[in-house]
Amino acid sequence: MEDLRNGSKADGHQPDQPKTNNSSAYKGLYQYAKPHLWTFLGVFGCIIVAIAADLLQPYLVKVAIDDHLTKGDKNANTLFLIAGIYLLLSVGGFVFTYLQNNLLQYAGQSIVASIRKHLFRHITKQSMSYFDRMPSGSLITHVSSDTETINQFFSQVLLSVLRDGLTLVFIIVLMFQLDVRLTLYCLILLPIIALNAIAFRSYMRKTYQMARTNLSRLVAFVAENLAGMHIIQVFHQEKEQQKQFSERNQTYFRSNLREIRTNVLFNRSFDMLGNLSVAFVTWLGGNAVLGHSVPFGVLFAFITYIRQFFQPINTITQQWNTLLSASVSMNRIWSIFDTVPSVQDKPGAAVDISGVKGQIDFNGVKFSYTDDQPVIHHLDLHIQPGEMIGIVGTTGAGKSSLISLLCRFYDVKEGSVTIDGTDVRDIPQEKLHRLIGLVQQEPYLYSGSIVDNVRLFDDAVSREEVMQACRLVGADVLIESLKDGYDTLLSERGSGLSAGERQLISFARIIVFKPKVLILDEATANLDSHSEQLIQRALAVVSEGRTTLVIAHRLSTIMGADRIIVMRQGEIVEEGKHRELLQQGGYYEELYRHSQGRIEASGKPGSGAPAIEAG
Repeated sequence: MEDLRNGSKADGHQPDQPKTNNSSAYKGLYQYAKPHLWTFLGVFGCIIVAIAADLLQPYLVKVAIDDHLTKGDKNANTLFLIAGIYLLLSVGGFVFTYLQNNLLQYAGQSIVASIRKHLFRHITKQSMSYFDRMPSGSLITHVSSDTETINQFFSQVLLSVLRDGLTLVFIIVLMFQLDVRLTLYCLILLPIIALNAIAFRSYMRKTYQMARTNLSRLVAFVAENLAGMHIIQVFHQEKEQQKQFSERNQTYFRSNLREIRTNVLFNRSFDMLGNLSVAFVTWLGGNAVLGHSVPFGVLFAFITYIRQFFQPINTITQQWNTLLSASVSMNRIWSIFDTVPSVQDKPGAAVDISGVKGQIDFNGVKFSYTDDQPVIHHLDLHIQPGEMIGIVGTTGAGKSSLISLLCRFYDVKEGSVTIDGTDVRDIPQEKLHRLIGLVQQEPYLYSGSIVDNVRLFDDAVSREEVMQACRLVGADVLIESLKDGYDTLLSERGSGLSAGERQLISFARIIVFKPKVLILDEATANLDSHSEQLIQRALAVVSEGRTTLVIAHRLSTIMGADRIIVMRQGEIVEEGKHRELLQQGGYYEELYRHSQGRIEASGKPGSGAPAIEAG
């Protein structure tokens, strides 16, 4: 069953997502930037002042040369005044540049923080089918790396466009003011610059897209291997996984080098154009100075402006790769924003769950993960409030799929699943998940204290309630033996605690949140006999007064159930109490003998009853 759900991950490729064009991504980004309009206006004002301060400095030198030095003016006071103004302009340029950078960083970081928050919230609202298709490493890249690239759009690209773009305009105005003929000669290079940018644009976009995609696949592979490291080591797959990692790493290395080579070639071509233009202006202007048609101060200022003219152009072109990366990242992020959960609440759905008793009905349910491979076939199952139901069957029987439909991780293809007669599709998911408590084979514990793990960081649950819940399930002895007791900090997944101890903490969660329906999905599969006894006692406590569904790997877990459901290939083939099913001598009796290791003794060698696992 896992193969069906995770098939799109197996090849390491990104699953298909809604295509998002640049315009819609930029429109979405604008909505996040809109609240910071006044900050951007402040940035714009600081840029104007800083540019004016920088560009007036060569003009002051031109005035000092042409109006004073070359004319033999010996009035030192005037030169001191010009020098003082020059110094003030330098200080003013520094101050306003500092202000513009800080204001822009504040706005950019605020926007990215908001995007990151909404992106995480949107991802958590996706249906389980989305996470079946989407590698976790890719999602990590989107939340961390792609959002940081958008921050670079504001701190580098936007700043460069505003500051360097305005610098170009002001320089051209000042150059025309100094000498029209020299300015027109310099502007001949603008079409060459435009053609150079257009020629590189398409190729550069492909190289940046490939580099980002390969990085995402590399991160996804690492995340997958870290999550399954115990399997890799048990089956001695370190060399094979290292080989696959090396291949992916080499692919990313090559795409990165290709990106860098393209970037260097693009930037150096502009350096060459800039140097040629300075040499051209020096030759042309030098002849004019020797011919006394252009003052030396004008030539000095002109050469200075020419150097400053190509500097912002070069800076803008250097930000081209950042712009492309930001565009790719924005498209990837907004493609997630455009992804609509396959399981959604009905508009205006409002159901009172305060009086729910816990009656569950599966009415003619048909379900499949893919259209051509049905998992559950027209299943009917009716469970009374407070009843404990054991569910057994072989791999692929549909047991876990049945539970997923009840939790509404997926929607049925046909039929309905109801709780107290209300279709789960009519119950808001937030309320539905408060009705159902789920304990899985591998309980997930978060980084934090034991108290926070039991109450799942919900401050509405008091510390006393947590301690009472732990006492009821028998976890208090374990917790009090720890150095910091309930304040003991756990690492991710609760490493350092045994499987049974982690399960006890997950059972305490059930007591705290008081769901009407309790589901145990292979909760005792990985436990030793002693831990299983502890869990059995805890189960007796948490299941009291609750409708309980237990998917069992070990039949000993459900022998005392009110009813046992035996599933095979998506259908219920047997139903009854433990002893009744054994007396029938059917499929359950065969599974029971297999679980007891008595296949050979039964006179049915090779009957091939498979191990009982989650379906």
